[in-house]
Amino acid sequence: MWTSLIPLILGSALVPIEIVITIMLLGSPSRVRAAGAWVGGMVAARLAQGVVFGMILHWGERVQSDRTHGWFVSSVLLVVAILFFVLAAREFVSDDDPDAPPPKWMKMLSSVTPVKAFLIGVGVIAVALKFWVFTLGAIGVIGAADLGRAANLVTYLLFVLLVVSPHLVIVGVALIMPGRSKALLNPTLRWLQDNNRVIMIVLGLVFGTWFLSKALSGMGVL
Repeated sequence: MWTSLIPLILGSALVPIEIVITIMLLGSPSRVRAAGAWVGGMVAARLAQGVVFGMILHWGERVQSDRTHGWFVSSVLLVVAILFFVLAAREFVSDDDPDAPPPKWMKMLSSVTPVKAFLIGVGVIAVALKFWVFTLGAIGVIGAADLGRAANLVTYLLFVLLVVSPHLVIVGVALIMPGRSKALLNPTLRWLQDNNRVIMIVLGLVFGTWFLSKALSGMGVL
């Protein structure tokens, strides 16, 4: 299970634009409160997805055979692989990220309130296709492990926590070292902005290949 979950966690956690937003919010008047609210919005959206698609629709009593369930999970992983390859190809031919917040949202970050930051966090997860695929893929992988409803819930909560862990580290640095955090985070912000395209291409190719091999192995092709 974790060999499939870890790439999903990394793919969700290492999206440069999300980390850029966290760092930019630390430069707003509300600083840590705004950044924390943004992270809280992302967590709330993922928890809602887990409740609806996990607890209600997927992690109930399994009635299909293990073979059918295995093919379902492999199909989900195949979709994830295709999505990664599409993201890599899109970044290769264009600098634009279709799932990135619109420019109007980015301009708001310099003066956004914690409430608005929370809503932006919810909105980014709710409208970005890649995050839906990552989350649904994680739900499918956890369900395939057949751990039981309580263990499924705990595992999914751990998945959500690990996904936002880079943001928690950044906010924690700003909270613990408010004076030095700007000097530490500003170079990181510039590097992410300058290398966003290369990062997304590498992530797309590496994770796409990984999930493709997992999907084809589950289908008995490899």
